[in-house]
Amino acid sequence: MIFSLALRNVVRNKVNNTIIVLLIGVICFLFFMGNSIIERSNISLHQAFISSITGDVVIQKKGDVTMNLFGANTPVIDDFFVVPVFPFYDDVMEIISSEDGVRGITSQISGKAYLDIYGYRSPALLSGVDAQTYFPMFPGIELKEGRLLQSGETGAMITMDRAQKIEQNTGRKLQIGESLLFTAGGTFGFKLREVPLVGIFNYKNPGLFMNEIIILDPQTVRSLNSIQTASSSDIELSEEAEVLLSADIDDIFNMSSQQQTSSSRDVFSVDFLQSWLTESKQKSDKEENKGGGDWNFIILNLKENINTSSFINSLNSKIASYDVTAVDWRVSAGTSTILLLLLQILFNAGIFLVCIAGIIAAINILLISVFRRTREVGTLRAIGASNIYVGSLLLCENITLSLIAGFAGIISGALFIGWVNSLSYNIPNDLIASLLGGNILNLIFIPKIAFFSFILAIVLGIIVSIYPIQTTLKIEPIEAVRQG
Repeated sequence: MIFSLALRNVVRNKVNNTIIVLLIGVICFLFFMGNSIIERSNISLHQAFISSITGDVVIQKKGDVTMNLFGANTPVIDDFFVVPVFPFYDDVMEIISSEDGVRGITSQISGKAYLDIYGYRSPALLSGVDAQTYFPMFPGIELKEGRLLQSGETGAMITMDRAQKIEQNTGRKLQIGESLLFTAGGTFGFKLREVPLVGIFNYKNPGLFMNEIIILDPQTVRSLNSIQTASSSDIELSEEAEVLLSADIDDIFNMSSQQQTSSSRDVFSVDFLQSWLTESKQKSDKEENKGGGDWNFIILNLKENINTSSFINSLNSKIASYDVTAVDWRVSAGTSTILLLLLQILFNAGIFLVCIAGIIAAINILLISVFRRTREVGTLRAIGASNIYVGSLLLCENITLSLIAGFAGIISGALFIGWVNSLSYNIPNDLIASLLGGNILNLIFIPKIAFFSFILAIVLGIIVSIYPIQTTLKIEPIEAVRQG
C-alpha cells in the first residue's frame, strides 16, 4: 500500500524528483567511474609486481623508513639510502619454511650501478637473485633471447626495452655473450665488474620502473655493493689493542726485559691461545648467524586461499625479535603504488565534498516539495495517519528515487566504459600506460565498485530524507483546512 502510493507520488512530482535523480545519479556515476579507473590501475600494478618482482610478501630489515626492493620509499633520502643487509637470515628462513601458507621462497640482494656498453652509459637497478628459486616464482618474466641465468653462474639479463635503447643510441644490436660493464660508486671509491649477457627478457605487465631492472648473479651485486656496505664501525679492537693505542710510545719501547718476558708468558701461553680461539669462534658464529648470507630481502609467494594481511600479521609476531619485518607487495613495489593508494583516498575525499553539496541541494528541493504538499500531508494527518506512516511514505519515495538514480549512474558508467573501449585509444604517456596495464586504453566493469556505488546512492537518499521528514511531521491537520 505504502509503496504503491509512494510510486504514484514519485510519478506525479516529476520536475522536483527528476532533479533529485540527476543529482544522486551524477554523484553515483562519478564515484563509479573514478574508482573503476583507480581500481583498474590497482589491479594492473598488483598483477605486474606480484608476478614479476615482489611476490605477495617481502621480508626486510626494520628501519626508520619503509623500503622498496631498490631503496627507500621516501624520495628525498632515496639517493643517499643504502639497503641494509638482512640480519639473522638463517633463523628467519627456518621460521618461514615452516609456515603452511607459503608456496614459494626466494632471496634478493639489490643495488644501483651504471651499465656501460658500446660507449653508451645508463643507470640500472640491480637485482641479484638465487636463480634456482627466483625464476619459478615469477611467471611474469618472459625470455626473449638467450637463456635464463643459472644458479652459481656469473652473468646478467636485461630487458628488451633496455636492449632496444642501446641499439637506438649506439647503432649496434646487442648480442648474447657480450660483456656488460657495471660501475658502482660510494664513499670509499668505485667498483667495476664485467659480466657476460646471458639473456634478454620482458615483463608481461611492466611497471613504472621495471624496465630499468637488470637481473644478475648475487655475488656480482655483492661485489658492487661492498663499498657502500663497508664501514669503519665494523672493526672491533681488543682491550689489549686499545691499551696500546692509548699508551705513550716511549712506555711501549722502554719496558724492562722482565716486564716483556712476563707479558709474553701471560699473553702467549697455551691456555690464553686456546681461550682466544674459542672466543673468536663463538664471535664468528654469532656474526655469521646474524648476517646469514648477505641478502637484502626474502620474497614469498602465498597459496591461493591465504589472506595476505592476516599472514603478515601472524608472521611479524614470530620474527619481531630478529629485527626484520614483513610487508605487502604495495610497500615493496615503491612509491608508485603508494601514490596510487593516496590518489584513491584523495579522489574519494573529493567525492565526499561533492556528496555534501549534493545533499544540501537535494534537501532544499525536498523542502520545497514538502511545503507544496502541505495540504496533502495535513489531510493524511487529519484522517488518522500516524507519524510513522507519513514518515515511511516520504522515506519510501526518496529511496525509490535513490534506486532509480543508482541504476542510472551504474548503467551510464557501464555504457561509458564500453564506448571508451570501442575507441581503442592509444595512450601516449608511458606512466599512464603502465598504470592502466597497456598502451591501449581498456577499462573494465568491476562489480565490487558497482555495488558500492549503488549503496552510496541509497545512503544519500536516506540522508537527504531525514530533515524534510522531520519538517513534514510538524505539519498539523489544521494547515490542510486553512489551505482549502
